[in-house]
Amino acid sequence: MADDSQGRRYPQNLQGVLQLAVDAGSAAEGPAPLEPMTEERQTFLRDALADVCRGQMDEVEHMKQCLAILRQDATNNGEEERDEDNEDERESAFEVLSELCENLDNARDLMVLGGLDLSLSKYLCHAQGGLRWRAAELIASCAQNMPQVQIHLLSIGALPKLLQLTDSDPNPTVRVKALYAVSCLVREQEAGLQAFLSHDGFSMLMRGMQSENEKLRTKSAFLLLNLLMSHPEHKGTVVSMGMVQQLVSVLRSPHSSFHEHVLGALCCLVEDCPQGLKDCRNPALNLDELLRQRSRELQGKEESQEELDFCESLRATCFRGQQADDNGMDR
Repeated sequence: MADDSQGRRYPQNLQGVLQLAVDAGSAAEGPAPLEPMTEERQTFLRDALADVCRGQMDEVEHMKQCLAILRQDATNNGEEERDEDNEDERESAFEVLSELCENLDNARDLMVLGGLDLSLSKYLCHAQGGLRWRAAELIASCAQNMPQVQIHLLSIGALPKLLQLTDSDPNPTVRVKALYAVSCLVREQEAGLQAFLSHDGFSMLMRGMQSENEKLRTKSAFLLLNLLMSHPEHKGTVVSMGMVQQLVSVLRSPHSSFHEHVLGALCCLVEDCPQGLKDCRNPALNLDELLRQRSRELQGKEESQEELDFCESLRATCFRGQQADDNGMDR
């Protein structure tokens, strides 16, 4: 902030707002006398400056108001809330917070204000599914690309609860949003990944790919592929769980766009992983024929090119060199 000669305070980074003042005073640079600003323009400029000064503070106050609404419900959790208007108000509060917390500074401020603790302790387990999934969405919005927030959420036990919701919540939207939050806590976050492993997170992803929820299947397969690509050191763990057999079983289900991620995961599990390669070659899986058939089905479909590439790469790795490998073992 800077003071003028009369002690008034203005923010220093006004950018577009200050451009108004520059435009208004541009005549001063020339020889022509400057005409005074109209009262209307002075009022507009004052209001614009005041808006910029409020800036972040207004957003923090807005978050406090939203938290007050959510805490009001939390203080009455001994009574079952039936008022639909009240529920709508709380859902709206979550939506506003999620939007505001796309700004990283706001996400950090919400953590300091206790909003994440409140979301975890009172709303991830709320009776209303609409509030559960909005709480999970808010946690995801705050955790994304924010190590400080991620560590805080991990320290208060958010990950086990989110894994539980992903695995077994009766509301399909809650399961999808909870998995989104899990992803934000474990991708590019070593502490989150270790917690994920300690709570058998890969098994949860496998069950997600076998669910009837299309979005959950897709997001589970995508997260599995991402983790295998980012952390190849865990391939052995995944293979030892029987993941290859489970993924091939998923591929035999009616074709879906998420099969692209499943094939990508299989490609990861056969690269520099002898046991994964051996599992794929198991004659009982008949994977070679499945890949041949899938390649024929995908030929000429531009939108499926990446899936076709995975399919042909997997087949080439597993089967085109198999005879040569077997002959080498016989010698």
